[in-house]
Amino acid sequence: MKQIDFGSKSIWKNILGTALPMLLAQTCSLLYNIIDRVYIGRIPEVGTLALGAIGLCFPIITMILAFTNLYAGGGAPLFAMARGKHDLASAQKLMNLTFFLEWSTGLVLMLLGWLLGPFLLRLLGASEDSLGYALPYLNIYLLGTVFFMTSTGMNPFINAEGFPAAGMISVVIGALLNLILDPIFIFGLGPMPVLGIRGAAIATVISQAVSAIFVIFFLRKCHAKEEIYLQGISFAELKKSGKDIANVLGLGASAFIMQVTNSLVQMACNAVLSRTGGDLYISVMTIVASVRQMLEVPVLALTEGTSPIISYNYGAKNPRNMKRAIQAMTLMAISYTAVIWLTIIFFPKFFIGIFSSDENLLLDAVPALHIYFFAFIFMALQYSGQTTFKALGYKKHAIFFSLLRKVFIVVPLTFALPYLFGLGVNGVFMAEPISNVIGGSASFLTMIFTIRKLLKKYSSRKAQ
Repeated sequence: MKQIDFGSKSIWKNILGTALPMLLAQTCSLLYNIIDRVYIGRIPEVGTLALGAIGLCFPIITMILAFTNLYAGGGAPLFAMARGKHDLASAQKLMNLTFFLEWSTGLVLMLLGWLLGPFLLRLLGASEDSLGYALPYLNIYLLGTVFFMTSTGMNPFINAEGFPAAGMISVVIGALLNLILDPIFIFGLGPMPVLGIRGAAIATVISQAVSAIFVIFFLRKCHAKEEIYLQGISFAELKKSGKDIANVLGLGASAFIMQVTNSLVQMACNAVLSRTGGDLYISVMTIVASVRQMLEVPVLALTEGTSPIISYNYGAKNPRNMKRAIQAMTLMAISYTAVIWLTIIFFPKFFIGIFSSDENLLLDAVPALHIYFFAFIFMALQYSGQTTFKALGYKKHAIFFSLLRKVFIVVPLTFALPYLFGLGVNGVFMAEPISNVIGGSASFLTMIFTIRKLLKKYSSRKAQ
């Protein structure tokens, strides 16, 4: 497969060459859970309740993703920087270390999930009715934790080596398999019994396993020019890797915190909605969150696709390409989110109808969707700032702005607005756009000042 040269002058070409395969890969990755919800929402008689039950599992699944991103979000940028410096030994060590951290943590999280599942679901607002659907789904889904963390956590290394097409293929394989298996396992076919919500989880685990196998195979056998291959890491090497682990955790902390705070927000929303709106509004939030996941994919692919280009040129001391990559990323992100915001205003029923045909649900979901997406364009500023900080290794900045938007703004507002201002369930959905405006603006403006200061340093060194 063709390898992209991140150091070339064709910045727009490099971004699109990396982001477009990543877009398709992340779109297919999203299908793992989105397809489950599409089919589950259409299970006769119990679809709406079962859809809400899946929503109760979101915070737990998001927490697994948080640990995945903790290692990948730190290991992959450091790997890209090492490649930019042509330090191939360090690059390979970082990849092997990240692989060990992903699968070992996956085993621990799987066991903890089985032990604490019932308690966590009740804490998240599960009623006895919804618990009967949520717990079987979660227990089976947890079987694929190691597969999920391996495929999702190691995929960024394929992209960081300059093989975005292979990264895309690894996800497409699993997603297409999930698309095929979901209706078979959920609704039954021929001798296959109707498994309902359990079938959705089984199909997901099988698909994740196939993706993980592909990722491991490619990283062990890929034909990169540098010949960096995935290998196991010995206990002796692990004992000497304390500094590398600290660097991975430090840089990945922002991605980790972002997902943890997403989980906290989901917990807060479900807890408040279960008291102010009941199971119906948990289903509404499940749909709203699903629509957001769908529509965020392109901007996530764009920013994550630009990240290794920024990191590589930072490591290679090429400030001009680094600046151009950040500018191109920001312009495309703002353009995309503006279009999506207008689309949501005029066609909300189309997006809601993807997940449910329940007319009662539709009446409540349309205004909720409008409120939630009101300031979506400011997410472009948030992602551009966050991605730049992470790509440059600015740990403190990335962590702070991850915490600011979600922990310091969204969570307090989620609890305060419905009660203090008498907004009820609408207050829960209003917390998001308020946080987008404040958090996104702060992150972006700080990023601009930081980059200007960095470029001045480069200029002064060059003058000397």
